[in-house]
Amino acid sequence: MPSEASDIASRTLQSENAAPASSEIATIWSRVRRRLRAELGDDVFTSWFARIELMSINDGVAQLSIPTKFLKSWIQAHYADRILARFRDENGGVQQIALHVRSAIASRSRACDAPRAATVIDLRGHPAIAARSDGATAPAQGESSGLPANPLDKKMTFDTFFIGKSNAFARAAAEKVAMSPGGAYNPLYVHAGVGLGKSHLIQAVAHAVASQGKRVVYLTADGFMYGFVAALKTHNALAFKDKLRGIDLLVIDDVQFLQGKSVQHEFCATLNALLDAGKQIVIAADRAPSDLENLDERVRSRLGGGLAVEMELHCEDLRLRILESRFAAAKVAHPSFDVSPQVIQHLARKVTANGRDLEGAVNRLLAHATLTGVALTLETADVAIRDLVRAREPKKVKIEDIQKLVATHFNVSRADILSSRRTANVVRPRQIAMYLAKTLTLRSLPEIGRRFGGRDHTTVLHAVRKVDDLLNRDESLREDIDLLRRMLLD
Repeated sequence: MPSEASDIASRTLQSENAAPASSEIATIWSRVRRRLRAELGDDVFTSWFARIELMSINDGVAQLSIPTKFLKSWIQAHYADRILARFRDENGGVQQIALHVRSAIASRSRACDAPRAATVIDLRGHPAIAARSDGATAPAQGESSGLPANPLDKKMTFDTFFIGKSNAFARAAAEKVAMSPGGAYNPLYVHAGVGLGKSHLIQAVAHAVASQGKRVVYLTADGFMYGFVAALKTHNALAFKDKLRGIDLLVIDDVQFLQGKSVQHEFCATLNALLDAGKQIVIAADRAPSDLENLDERVRSRLGGGLAVEMELHCEDLRLRILESRFAAAKVAHPSFDVSPQVIQHLARKVTANGRDLEGAVNRLLAHATLTGVALTLETADVAIRDLVRAREPKKVKIEDIQKLVATHFNVSRADILSSRRTANVVRPRQIAMYLAKTLTLRSLPEIGRRFGGRDHTTVLHAVRKVDDLLNRDESLREDIDLLRRMLLD
């Protein structure tokens, strides 16, 4: 009988402690996979095991190839013992398993080739990420089905994301979403200023979810608008909608740039369809959902209905670790490039705006050292980065912070300022808070009015003009507002 012959072959293989032939390896791996799928169910198996590949069995060790570091870490932590047990059930000669990330394996061509006979790895018949000649990666679903898709940056993964006090909560939320897409944090909305890592974080989620074999589309707001308008022009709008709503994860970057009434309507309908179907959405923007004045109120409401997390300015310790990593990478490419720890610490204290300025500081010092040949000291470093320090962005002031500070200063509550009360001890602080909101933020008069209890923009304009007039006559008020302004900007 065929089954008896297979058992005899397996026992002979074990007793001789020899490496199985390629056909036997395929048979062993097929049986292990069937056992895992029967134990764990189709959903779990497809998410975590569909793209694992058995490379060889030598000296009692089963060598497994895994597409990403994230997936390797998850398998190692949660399923390694179970996989080993199933191998032992099928081949008693296997004593341990070794997990390898495919990109780290010397024979890269084997892992990067187009799917061959071993496409059994992917139960749905296609890889979750399609390779590109430029080294970037893009969701295969977007490329194979005609959907628009921006390429993912292969460097923007959880492994390369530096964690500090300013982004630890956002990182934890992103990892939770990556492990359980479509769960409680949906949509996940990440907002931060320029260069603080929000694009890196949402792309890390895309990489991690795609590594589970799920269908992922990553788009900028411009990409979404272009795809929708192109579908309208070619009369394929319905197909565009159906395909986009058939994915597992939609990642949209720079959503603040989404424009056009019809585009926003379709975007909102897509969000609703995906959320109602239990699919995951991850959004990034430069401000909180409630501050997206150009977006329809229904879109703002949907975006704010999940978990909104803010990534703040990097703390000095985080900036130091980023700089150390960047300088180490620069030294690999330029072995003679030496920067003392004192200079690196100095840069971490001076360059505070964002991560891109940190990258710029490294490039400036590298250029200074290679072009002039002068040793890098604290003084020469200051000369090299002076434009970065001078161009440092001012502190971003929030309307909520203005309201709280003014309320405390004038001994009223924030609720009083937002209320409809018209007593003198409340009206004046409210007008001052509106004045500061207009002069210290980029918010429009209607937006400020909405944030002050839903007031009309004419009320805000009256308050601003009233305070302006008083400042010319009331020195005490001028001193109060100067103090409040300094406290908000420092």
